Amino acid sequence: MKVRTRSSAIVGALCLVASLALTTASADASVSPAQAGTVVLTTLTTAQSPTAGAAGPDGTVWIAERAGTVRVLGDQGLGQPVLDVSAETTTDGERGLLGIAFDNEFTHFYISFTNLEGTSTVDEFAVQDGRIQPDTRRTVLTQTQPYSNHNGGDIKFGPDGYLYIALGDGGSGGDPQKNGQNLGTLLGKLLRIDPQGGEPYAIPPDNPFVDDPNAKGEIWAYGLRNPWRFSFDEGTGDLLIGDVGQSDWEEIDWAPADSDGGENYGWSQMEGNHAFRGGAEPANHVPPVHEYDRSGLGCSVTGGYVYRGDEIPDLKGQYVFSDYCDGTVRTLQMENGKVTGVSDLGVSAGEVVSFVQGCDKELYVLASNGNISRLDPA
Repeated sequence: MKVRTRSSAIVGALCLVASLALTTASADASVSPAQAGTVVLTTLTTAQSPTAGAAGPDGTVWIAERAGTVRVLGDQGLGQPVLDVSAETTTDGERGLLGIAFDNEFTHFYISFTNLEGTSTVDEFAVQDGRIQPDTRRTVLTQTQPYSNHNGGDIKFGPDGYLYIALGDGGSGGDPQKNGQNLGTLLGKLLRIDPQGGEPYAIPPDNPFVDDPNAKGEIWAYGLRNPWRFSFDEGTGDLLIGDVGQSDWEEIDWAPADSDGGENYGWSQMEGNHAFRGGAEPANHVPPVHEYDRSGLGCSVTGGYVYRGDEIPDLKGQYVFSDYCDGTVRTLQMENGKVTGVSDLGVSAGEVVSFVQGCDKELYVLASNGNISRLDPA
């Protein structure tokens, strides 16, 4: 992915952390892996079924609630909704308000939700003085969903200034429509679009399938089952995806910052590193950097972030993630796209739905019971 240094600089200034120097990969290698006892979870407040969050203007943290409301986290907890689309959102199955994001200049705010027909929808609002301008709302992208599960729904702006959208394989079980390996559909994919480049959006000219008449030009990566949460490493620009497994294996996928896209993560021929129901491994399969089976308590990976904050030095450079069923906060130590260690931080947040990275790069944990917690030093 092509990094736009102008966008990165603007983000740093608007987050009011311009003086924070990002730790380099070589410096991270000298930091001891964080172990149990390094961190605690500080419960800050509760929300109504929180699903996602985003760093907002002036160092704020914005929280999405599944029914369709967005609220801002402050010293006194969550404020009144700054946006409410609950009359337009369905929450049956795995549906709801599933993702929120600001562009890298905090001039536009995006929501990802399922409408009353269950269609995955990404809408845009202009932002002025840190406030959403409701009358500027427009729909950027829609995708019909054949089933009520595996919607994906996470959205993030990459360091290149483009909007990335994660969509599941369409649902049911076992990918009955074979969407994961079908480049003719947006389902089971990670998309990359330029929402300001056209109406309703433009496809970046360097997307990997833009010149393929048999493929959707929006596709950045494919072979995904339900990429519920993904993120970009603020220090390197690398991409990490937590892709929820079918029955046996949970996986975390990775791509370097200089990737040209087009990665095939294998679903539904593969589940992690394993052939799925007699499938043959694609020749271009990109295996996960980490997988774990369901022999323990885990059942649904919740992808997180590479920690780049200052408060927990031993955690710097490690990928923080969890599992909806297990709830234990864990980390991966990585070097050049290879996992060199796995750690258990010794804290559990319950049914972990999502992580949020603040402007100061500290991490928040959202749980299905409504708890919003922050990862703090012990």
